[in-house]
Amino acid sequence: MRHSSGHHHRSTDSKTPQRGDWRVIRDLLPYLLEYRFRVIIALSCLIAAKVVNLGIPIVMKELIDALDIKASSPQALLVVPLGIIFAYGLLRISASLFTELREALFAKVTQNAVRKVALQVFEHLHSLALSFHLARQTGGVSRDIERGTRGIQSLISYSLYSILPTLIEFCLVLGYFAYSYDIWFAAITLAALVLYIAFTIVVTEWRTHYRRTMNDMDSKANQKAIDSLLNFETVKYFGNEAFEAGRYDENLLRYQAAAVKSQKTLAFLNLGQQIIIATGLMLILWRATVGVVNGTMTLGDLVLVNTLMIQLYIPLNFLGVIYREIKQSLTDMDRMFSLLNTDKEIADSPDAKSLQIQNRGHGPDVRFEHVSFHYEAKREILRDISFNIPAGTITAVVGQSGAGKSTLARLLFRFYDVQSGEILIDGQNIQDVTQASLRKAIGIVPQDTVLFNDTIGYNIAYGDPSATIEEVQEAARAAQIDGFIKRLPDGYDTQVGERGLKLSGGEKQRVAIARTLLKKPAMLIFDEATSALDSKTERAFQEELLSLAKNRTTLIIAHRLSTIIHADQILVMEHGQIVERGTHMELLAAQGRYAEMWQMQERATLD
Repeated sequence: MRHSSGHHHRSTDSKTPQRGDWRVIRDLLPYLLEYRFRVIIALSCLIAAKVVNLGIPIVMKELIDALDIKASSPQALLVVPLGIIFAYGLLRISASLFTELREALFAKVTQNAVRKVALQVFEHLHSLALSFHLARQTGGVSRDIERGTRGIQSLISYSLYSILPTLIEFCLVLGYFAYSYDIWFAAITLAALVLYIAFTIVVTEWRTHYRRTMNDMDSKANQKAIDSLLNFETVKYFGNEAFEAGRYDENLLRYQAAAVKSQKTLAFLNLGQQIIIATGLMLILWRATVGVVNGTMTLGDLVLVNTLMIQLYIPLNFLGVIYREIKQSLTDMDRMFSLLNTDKEIADSPDAKSLQIQNRGHGPDVRFEHVSFHYEAKREILRDISFNIPAGTITAVVGQSGAGKSTLARLLFRFYDVQSGEILIDGQNIQDVTQASLRKAIGIVPQDTVLFNDTIGYNIAYGDPSATIEEVQEAARAAQIDGFIKRLPDGYDTQVGERGLKLSGGEKQRVAIARTLLKKPAMLIFDEATSALDSKTERAFQEELLSLAKNRTTLIIAHRLSTIIHADQILVMEHGQIVERGTHMELLAAQGRYAEMWQMQERATLD
């Protein structure tokens, strides 16, 4: 007997503790280092561009000093400035060349990282347990992925194209000041830089929680909007447009309050940064002016110092904005990587093998042995359930709502693991085989059919994307929907709308039946599959079902007892237990719970 913990995932939401920024960067690095050679060359271009950039104002200084010569040297007056002007232009072109090379080289690295991460998160979301998707709202998850992938581009762009170049240029300028001029030039520049960065980091960290609040409110507002629009008909049925607008506006108001606080703190940050920059610039220019007056510096030196400071402080002026954007990008990426790190809960064991169906011509033998299961510990759904579905037979399960019928199908698909007992298919415990092979062997027509917002043909072909149009049409005929499709103006190219809203309930279920038949599974599960069909179509489908079941193992979860009278075995469930089992005639003769249900439905039909 196998026992599993049945633990629930810890979903990542706004209340999840934020991981460190370095942890997020460490998560991203493997994607960037796939192109190590490109990264090394791009960084080399970056350093070369900054060295050349430093040389431009130095050449300008030489030009100014060369022009400040005696009129008695007309040859020097002509030749020297022309050479310096040529060197100046060459350096300008070189700086642009290295910068553009860096961006061109790194573009592939960035886009590859964005694609790989987005794809991995998408695949991981599909691998998570059903409980995760029932607990999360799709609008919020999609927004997290969207912001996270955008955050990767922003982080790389700001760090590689703004922060790193500025820091390299600072180091070069400080070294030049310390080597060529008074040490005070380097000291003032360094002090202003350290003070500016410290002030920016402290204030930005203080502001970050306002941005996180804005993110949370934005996600919640988006969730409410998508949820409301997906349930458009329900909103209209109950005339609750104003109520939905109120729910949406409630989150927008919270977003607005957080945004106003964020803007006020931004004003404080900008003012403090400008005071630090202005003070540092005034002190540097004062030292340079004194140097020119006392003869220790030339006019060219004054222009050089001023130009270098302007080159430094222009990007430094945006450092606060860039740092805030990097912090925001890290926060957005953290939400996305948290999705990627969410525990799968239902995972293949390391030594899992593919499910082997012993006789695909007759379907597998399915056995539930002492299975107990609960979604929540306080509410048990199945209690020590044991039954067998022999290969190639039809077993039907009936009972009141909440008896645990649909849970059987979810457990067979291994959307959840049982707390005790085991489920065997041809003698193989489903927890010991790969989920992909398990789900490939089972086809299901659920009670609540959801279709993709595409064509009818696409939705049927989803059962087997490699199927030919002839195979799709054959599946549609078997599901009694081919005639309906052919009467449509666009035939199989007819759009079904969001979640299939353009089709009736019966039409959607028939599309779902055709989709499942096209999959050609070894086992079929019909979960109230005919509940939306009219009586004539239901009878026609029952005849088709009997022929299909000859070559497959079939489980029918039914509400209408008339649909399962030909089943080889009928299980009657109440409160998570099997209270009766037998054929239709045996159960009627027993005059038990099944017989009562049959009589009630017969009276309802006559009424």
